[in-house]
Amino acid sequence: MIGYLKGTLLSADEKGLLLLTPGGVGYEVAAPTSVLAGLPGRGGEVELYVHTQVAEKAIDLFGFLVSDDLDLFRTLISIDKLGPKKAMAILSMFDAAHLREIAFREDATMLSTVPGIGPKSAKQILWHLKDKVDKLQSASGVRPDAPQGPQGEYLDTLAGLKGLGYAEDEVRPLIIDVFDVEPDLDAAGAIRAVLKKINAARS
Repeated sequence: MIGYLKGTLLSADEKGLLLLTPGGVGYEVAAPTSVLAGLPGRGGEVELYVHTQVAEKAIDLFGFLVSDDLDLFRTLISIDKLGPKKAMAILSMFDAAHLREIAFREDATMLSTVPGIGPKSAKQILWHLKDKVDKLQSASGVRPDAPQGPQGEYLDTLAGLKGLGYAEDEVRPLIIDVFDVEPDLDAAGAIRAVLKKINAARS
């Protein structure tokens, strides 16, 4: 089974890429948009962690820039009725850190924004992800999405800022930064700190 590829990028489109290895073999590899956006230009060197899917009529390769994303992809496709196509759609919208956070919060509303995944399917996927949460650790053993403060305060801070009209993608990294610096903050203090960061960035 192919687990890793390194070679020269020959071409890429919205579905994947063509990689030429030093041995002269070209491999077609499907990849989520998050991977495709991080590729070099044509002729650049690419290293991919690969999942090989063997079917009756085809052998499909799915590539990722880091092993953590490969592990997450494999965790997703281990969920009943969630195949590679939907797993790729999920990882095209959410990076590993964000998806771990969504699973922790059981945020079916956010997950159901993925094309092809409705609210009912999102709840089932998150239920299984919660059950497999130990497999969603990064290669270093650190969860980069989790701030150092209490998770309840973090979630209350996120909810409060969303209530003020801020987009989740805008405030998530700011909340994490605030709790990393001051892990003992309560939600009210964290909200004030994030608002200061936002105002400073806009001034």
